[in-house]
Amino acid sequence: MPVRHAAPARPGPRRWAGPGAVVVVVGVLLVLPFYVTAFWLQTGLFAMAAAIGAIGLNLLSGTTGQLSLGHAFFLAFGAYGYVWLAGDSGRVGVRRLSGAGLPPLLALVLAVLLTGVVGGLFSPISGRLRGMYLGVATLALVFIGHHVMLNAASVTGGFNGRSVPSMGVGDLTLTDGRPDGLEVLGIPFGRLERLWYFALILVLVAALTARNLLRGRPGRALGAVRDSEIAAAVMGVAPARYRSAAFVVSSMYAGLAGALIALIFNRVVPDYFGLALSIDYLAMIVIGGLGSVTGAVVGAAFVTMLPQVLSKYADTLPLVVAPGSPESGVGPGEAARYLYGAAIVLVLLFAPGGLVGLLRGRPGGGPGGRGQGLGRLGRTQGSIRIGSKE
Repeated sequence: MPVRHAAPARPGPRRWAGPGAVVVVVGVLLVLPFYVTAFWLQTGLFAMAAAIGAIGLNLLSGTTGQLSLGHAFFLAFGAYGYVWLAGDSGRVGVRRLSGAGLPPLLALVLAVLLTGVVGGLFSPISGRLRGMYLGVATLALVFIGHHVMLNAASVTGGFNGRSVPSMGVGDLTLTDGRPDGLEVLGIPFGRLERLWYFALILVLVAALTARNLLRGRPGRALGAVRDSEIAAAVMGVAPARYRSAAFVVSSMYAGLAGALIALIFNRVVPDYFGLALSIDYLAMIVIGGLGSVTGAVVGAAFVTMLPQVLSKYADTLPLVVAPGSPESGVGPGEAARYLYGAAIVLVLLFAPGGLVGLLRGRPGGGPGGRGQGLGRLGRTQGSIRIGSKE
């Protein structure tokens, strides 16, 4: 009988986001403060803070398939929680502010834990609801939180907000702007440089924790809950308990991101933590890649840095005008949102795996290529669309 020879295997897609690439990126981030200006340092700091919050939301929406529009509420709770715990009581102008006066590092840890507690108080609702019902329930948190931030003036400072206490580790102060005589290789390390390395440590810890969680039994259980609750229950997974746990962990990530945002801004105001911020975080995880830690980081960098870059180079870009310019055109913020929308449509149509899927050579996001990635995205979107009685 004639012998058929097997066709030679085609080479797989080339990977651009392997461990080696991660090491190179971390190495670049370590030396970046020595070469870039304050503008790029501050822009990168906002991207790192957003990456932490996006990782948390991706655990909830990308991995577990739960739609949340209340991420801004937990960001605000973490920010104001740190401000109150680290702040001192006293009178500022005509208003008297309260504070616990705790050490800054302890206040940061407690703010994250308290945000998780608040997420735990909401977890019975998140465990019973799903899809659009959960999205509407979490949307209410944003409006409730905004009302509280405006009226609890002794804690939040009201409409004008409240200044943020400086962060310090031992005798080294990170965020008060004083150089303290610290120099590295002849370069003075001021507020942004010191805060840069502090934020980088937080991002690495958050990313490694989420990666280990997804690779372990909890990650497989969350994926099973997203794909089919009936099959997950047959395998011994309690869907309501894991959905609640995912909500708590996501809230803690948001609390840490909110506290870091407060340290970067040096002042927190209620209007920043609105519904638009929650939408931005959803854009981050969709553009970056659902269910991927690396995708959350990439999407956060894209969504956060794009308006800053457009603002800086508005004078040289067509149809984009600088903020406050009398000329007719599109502002940097509006232009960034148009680009977000276009990026989301393109990702959903041609690269469901997000930007990280393109970097890995798998536009579909799954090991089987485009078809499997579309199927996975369809299951996630289906779990978002279907109601609580599925």
